[in-house]
Amino acid sequence: MTSFPARALISRSALSQNLAVLRASTSSELMAILKADAYGHGLERIARWAFDDGVRWFGVAQLTEAMQLREHLPSARILTWIFTPGTDLSAALRADIDLSIGAAWALDDVEAAAHATGLTARIHVKVDTGMSRGGLMLADVAKASARIAELEAEGVVSVVGLWSHLACADELPAPGQSTNGKTETQIAVFEQARAALARAGVTPHILHLAASAGVLWHPAAHYDLVRPGIALYGISPNPAVQRASELGLRGLMQLEAGIFSVRDVPAGTGVSYGHTYVTGRPARLGVVPLGYADGVPRLASNAINVRVGGQMCPIRGRVCMDQFVIEGTGLEAGQTAILLGDERNGLPTADDWAAATHTIGYEIVTRIGRHVPRVDAS
Repeated sequence: MTSFPARALISRSALSQNLAVLRASTSSELMAILKADAYGHGLERIARWAFDDGVRWFGVAQLTEAMQLREHLPSARILTWIFTPGTDLSAALRADIDLSIGAAWALDDVEAAAHATGLTARIHVKVDTGMSRGGLMLADVAKASARIAELEAEGVVSVVGLWSHLACADELPAPGQSTNGKTETQIAVFEQARAALARAGVTPHILHLAASAGVLWHPAAHYDLVRPGIALYGISPNPAVQRASELGLRGLMQLEAGIFSVRDVPAGTGVSYGHTYVTGRPARLGVVPLGYADGVPRLASNAINVRVGGQMCPIRGRVCMDQFVIEGTGLEAGQTAILLGDERNGLPTADDWAAATHTIGYEIVTRIGRHVPRVDAS
């Protein structure tokens, strides 16, 4: 079997360090968020490592991810929150998956599955505290609470949690404040929802509101459980506030590929499609076998450097579907070009790529094609 010419090395020790940083930031229990194939790092791998490091709560967006994750973590608690109306949730209940309830139809579907299986559904009530994306509107919580109370009394559901998402947690609080104004407002709405549930006789066992930015910068939002996602993988929720290295986080992914073609060209040579770069002097060019079909942003054309040995080599010309060209001194076929990795190792980071391509670090790592092998690293 032939091997793919690139790989993403995933660091076990970096995950452990990032978990330690996050635990030092809060007294709340951690729910590791593993959506999007663990942000492109490999669902099974990260789940296994995090569980071995003592994490017992895990969250994934898609129901299919939750079912996959259960195969690898038979005893962990798993929460999922994306499924569409009419979904048969019976298999999820049999797999002991916690389900988010953010609309009346979701409660209908959970009730149907509970009756079909004879099992009590574990639910987390989601309230929209200001994201305008998902969850019960505050005005609808009271009505939903009455029905939830009835179903809980009948043993149809067990209300495990109340939760929401913060919209602006990556904005730092003003000096002397524990939160920013928008986050403070969302916390207030969250408390109103909690009170509405209590008036109906519903008391969730766990309250959770903060994701990575909330964990790092908004202690007032921590509650019983926090849900770090991007920070687990060594990427800052907002590098304009604090870079990952400043937070003590280490990048888990090192993306690299072997150079497969080199050539010396004279001044005035056009490079790649459209000749958007023309050499200003004689140059040595190398070709790296990764492109936009593999997740390398086309916007990286002429915009960022990769490391080969001890030198930083700029991308020259347009990124193609499955390759791009770099310029460097003494390049040779077979050398390794490192696209991104941990800042402490002197490597470009996911955030550096994001800044150069007008996006966020989350997108850089999650878009790396799943056909690119993920390889365990120390």
